[in-house]
Formats: sequence, C-alpha cells, structure tokens
Amino acid sequence: MNHYPMWRYLMVLIIVGLGALYAAPNLYGTDPALQVSARRSAPVDESLKSLVENKLTDAGVLPIGIRLTPNHLLLRFKDVATRTKAIAVFNSTFKQQEYIVALNLAPRTPNWLLALGGKPMYMGLDLRGGVHFLMQVDVDAVAAQSDERFMSELRSTLREERVRYRTISRDPAGGILASFLNPEVKSAAEDVLSNDFPDLIVSDRSNSTDQILHLVPTPEFLSEARKTALKQNLTTLRNRVNELGVAEPVIQQQGDSRIVVQLPGIEDPAEAKKLLGATATLEFRLVDPEGDLEAALEGRIPVASKLYYERSGNPVLLKKRVMLTGDYIIDAASGIEQNTGSPAVFITLDGKGAKIFSRATREQIGRLMAVVYIEQQQGRPVAEVISVATIRDELSKRFQITGLDSTEEARTLALLLRAGAL
Repeated sequence: MNHYPMWRYLMVLIIVGLGALYAAPNLYGTDPALQVSARRSAPVDESLKSLVENKLTDAGVLPIGIRLTPNHLLLRFKDVATRTKAIAVFNSTFKQQEYIVALNLAPRTPNWLLALGGKPMYMGLDLRGGVHFLMQVDVDAVAAQSDERFMSELRSTLREERVRYRTISRDPAGGILASFLNPEVKSAAEDVLSNDFPDLIVSDRSNSTDQILHLVPTPEFLSEARKTALKQNLTTLRNRVNELGVAEPVIQQQGDSRIVVQLPGIEDPAEAKKLLGATATLEFRLVDPEGDLEAALEGRIPVASKLYYERSGNPVLLKKRVMLTGDYIIDAASGIEQNTGSPAVFITLDGKGAKIFSRATREQIGRLMAVVYIEQQQGRPVAEVISVATIRDELSKRFQITGLDSTEEARTLALLLRAGAL
C-alpha cells in the first residue's frame, strides 16, 4: 500500500479546488445586455444612468441590472425581446451621434467571484459562429503613396530653391525620375536633395541627351511607412467594429503586413465588410451668408446651398460647392493649438490640393468657411460641422483644424484622415 505525505494530498485538493472555482463562471451563463458608450465627449455618468432608468421605467421595460463603469453603462435584460424594446426607447431618447449602443452578452458571474478574478471562458468563432477576415496591407499602394508625396514636395522645394527641372514623374519600375536641363542644374538639385530629402536614395541615370536622377525611398522609410499604415488600419477597424456592436471581437496584427479580424455573432459577411471598409474624411465649404436659415429649416433650401448641423445642434447653411475634400490630405497630426490650448489637427495637403486651396481661399478672404466631418455610422455617411471660422489669410499646403472636443478625438481624426481607404 502506497503512502504519501499529507502535504501532497492537500496540494492536490487545493489545485482541484482552485480549478473548480475559476471554472465556475462558465456555469452561470449570460444575460442579453446593452453596452452604452460615448461616441465623443458625451457624459457617461450617474445622470445618464438615472435618465436611462427613468425612461425605461416609463416605457415599462425593466432591466434586471444596471452597472456604471468609467467607460460605459451596462444594462442587463431577462430576454432578447425585452432588450429589443430597450433599444427602441434608447434610440428615441438620444441622438445616435452621441452614444454607441452595442448588443452584448453579460456574464452572470457573482461579484465575489469577479473580485477574485473569475471570468467566463472566451467563446470565439468556433463556439458562437461569426465572421473571420484576414486583411493584407497593400505594400505597393504604400510605396505609391510615398512616391506621390515625395514628388509633390520635390516640385515645391525645387521651385522655392529656383532649381528648374523639366519633368518629375513616377518610374514604372519603382521610384521617381527627375530630369533637368543641364548638368549644372542637376548638380544643384542633388545638393537640395541631400539637404532636404534624407529619406531618398539618389542615383544618376543621365545619358548623352538627358540629365536624369532616379530617387527611391530608403528601406528604413518604407518599413516605417508600412508599420504606420498597419497601425492606421488597426485604428480604423476598431472604430468600425464599435459601430457593428460586436461582443468580444478580435482585431490583431499578424506578421508584418496582415490584420486578423474575428467578429463572433455576425452572420452577414458582406455587410460587415462594407462597414469595416468605411473611413472618415473632411470637406471644406463656404457658409452661405445670404441664405434664409429659417426658410431652410422649413424645407425651402436655396438651390446652391445645403443645410448642415454643428455638434451643438445649431443649423448652418453652407454652399453646395466644395472648396476642397480630404482626398488631397497626405498627412494629419494631432496636437494643441498654441493660442487657445484647444485640441487641433494639423493638416498637410499634396501639391495639387495646396494649389486648389490656395486659389479658393485667396478669393474668399473675410468670409466664413466651415469644416464638415463625414463619417460612416451604421452603414451610412453622417456629416456634421466641426468648425466655422473666418478666412483671415490665404491657406495653402499646411493649416490646422480646431473645434474638436478632446485630444483623443483629435488623435483619432488624425489617424482616420491619414488612413484613407483600407
């Protein structure tokens, strides 16, 4: 007969007991739930909790539990039908632009078990079903975008330095070809390139008739550009998943250029793909100073104008003609406006966009210009005016956008504007 020390029996009992304890959350099941979070700076606090409780009580929709966390409000219901009624009450009470309402399943794990770190086992696609996407960053598109940006900056810089070039174009085999009138001008261009474009590798491809420089981004620059593109797309995808309202999504990087997206519970891959592919952009429009705002609110909008709303809810009548779109934005960075200390996004346009915007604003100095932010929400474009300001001077390649609610929103907007299409 084998005899073991008592401590071994105790160790086995403790291990089995701990295993049973932390497996217990899976036995309690889940409740249909709504997870309410702020889209921007809308408050998620006790006042929101009280308002939601009162509205649901008035409608005869009683949740079995409401819990307030720093980031969201979680409402539990006894069944899916009751949750569906609660969604209707919530949508009639609040603007969709203020809050994101996500369908969720809340575990019934007791608070004492949660305090010990007990959580239900994660159930992915194998147990709940759903959609799996594997996305590849378009490396060629990243290189092409870099070439376009360098060509635009190169043209502007050479003009500023009074270095005359013949043509600057993309090489079909990759890189940029710049041709010059004679060896002296080409030499001057090389000096400019070495000083102002450290991220370009310059090689001489001149022949007996043409003076040509071949320019390609350094491997380090392209590697960083790919990493930035991947990061931007991850941010964009996470924002889109918030709109889908998916519980327990998985969005993560795979390798150097791929993104895995798993959406448990989603049954329509086409709709999910459509929503995930959406991005944000900007439009710059003039305010219509002559239009009758009261008449526009009654439906009598001038032919050349369009009615928009600011975030505060104030209506603004803008010209239909767009001065500039976000398609010309090649860079956007978040920061703080020096004079007011408010959040801002600093925009850089490509050469064509700078020329268009310069001409458009030069002719409209003293007039009001609005910045319209357009974002996909629940599968449709939603536009709102984030800033209305007087054009004080001619705007060109670089300028800033203010009127944002927080530094987090400025950072997100900058990432979305840089990301472009997925």
